[in-house]
Amino acid sequence: MNSNLLYAKTPPVRLFFLASLPGAVGMLSSALYQMMDGIFVGQFLGETAFAAVNLAMPFVIINFALADLIGVGSAVPISVCLGKRQEREANNIFTCACLMIVGTGALIGAVLYAAAPGLMRLMGAEGEFAALAAQYLRVYALCSPITSIFYAVDNYLRICGYIRGSMAVNIVMSVMVTGLEFLFLGVLRWGIWAAALATCTGVCVCTVAAFFPFFLRRAQLRFCRPRFHGRMLRQIVSCGSPTFLNNIAGRVTSILMNAILVRISGEAAVSVYGVLMYADGFVQPLLYGMCDSLQPAVGYNWGARKYSRVRAIEKCCFAASAAVSLLSAVLLLLLPRQITLIFLPGADAELLRLSVLALRLFSLTYLTRWFSFAAQSYLMAVEKPLPSSLISVSTALVFPVLLIAALWPLGLTGIWLNFAGTAVLAAGLAGVLLFRLRGELGRPDGELPAPGDPDGPEPEP
Repeated sequence: MNSNLLYAKTPPVRLFFLASLPGAVGMLSSALYQMMDGIFVGQFLGETAFAAVNLAMPFVIINFALADLIGVGSAVPISVCLGKRQEREANNIFTCACLMIVGTGALIGAVLYAAAPGLMRLMGAEGEFAALAAQYLRVYALCSPITSIFYAVDNYLRICGYIRGSMAVNIVMSVMVTGLEFLFLGVLRWGIWAAALATCTGVCVCTVAAFFPFFLRRAQLRFCRPRFHGRMLRQIVSCGSPTFLNNIAGRVTSILMNAILVRISGEAAVSVYGVLMYADGFVQPLLYGMCDSLQPAVGYNWGARKYSRVRAIEKCCFAASAAVSLLSAVLLLLLPRQITLIFLPGADAELLRLSVLALRLFSLTYLTRWFSFAAQSYLMAVEKPLPSSLISVSTALVFPVLLIAALWPLGLTGIWLNFAGTAVLAAGLAGVLLFRLRGELGRPDGELPAPGDPDGPEPEP
């Protein structure tokens, strides 16, 4: 469906279901293959390999950070340009962004491949634990030029109205990765490197498939002769900074957490932290899928100055995020033992006790996380990168580090409570920022000012 018909004409509630549900399903598919990665490694390779995956994972995500900066940062101005009917500039941003993502993926991948063994030693890992983590990271580094563009092309598909196509690509990728990983680990009995190879193979195949509408010139966005210029680059960096800073800051926090856990309780604590991250990796993609899928619609209507539609779409986003988060909190609180045994079937009584306590404390996170998550996405979609970045960095790095110090006397319990405390502080910060920006984002009478025309009336669709 053409983005003008989908984003400008579809009633907001119907648009929410048309855009967010396929996006949530697609991201859930991605979450499932990541979860299956943890399950297969824990089941077939054991607790040391499971801990090694979680030790390497922050660096794997850092590998994608610059690609996310460019992919998300380009998606917002592309949507706004299409809303303003500036298709030539939208195509140029699209083309330049794709070239930049492949180039940065190759560069960062090369650095991580060379540095992998040294990074694991710096984390405090030794022997087999360190070697397995380095193997896992190096496979991702080799495949980085192609895999790093996958989530960007997913955004571009949704911008062009291929919402179901985006969902289908994610589902196919999840099924392919799960099948390959079972084959490599469960049947062929290959090592931890094969777990990373299965994921990278599935992502590479689906990345090429996702670009077909653009290669065949059937999509609204088309490749053109690239014209790099400073204003475009600044716009991409500005709009992508919240996601980039969140990725980098979050991974720095994960690295710090892993380093502390290795020194406090060794592999067992890292394994429990891994269980928490896999549980979060199931919930957060649902939130991200809903909010991120609505960003093209919000950006399009913001560019077209249809502000009442922006408000209506965001009301749906906030309500759905709250519902998903609260349900997740209930499930984590009620089923901590069952969740632990999925990833660590051979866990002894002490490890099981530690994990059950950690999951119950971690469940409190979702009572408030939804608000800051939805607020950050909203601010980024309406080209407010600075407040969005402030929420992002505070949530991913500033608040967790402060709480590590504040909760240090509680030992491991303080680490598990860190997540819930961070969510409360982030929700408070998001509320303050939205309140202070209310003059720019909305007026008491419900009307939003048009950019450059603060007193002008809103054009009706």
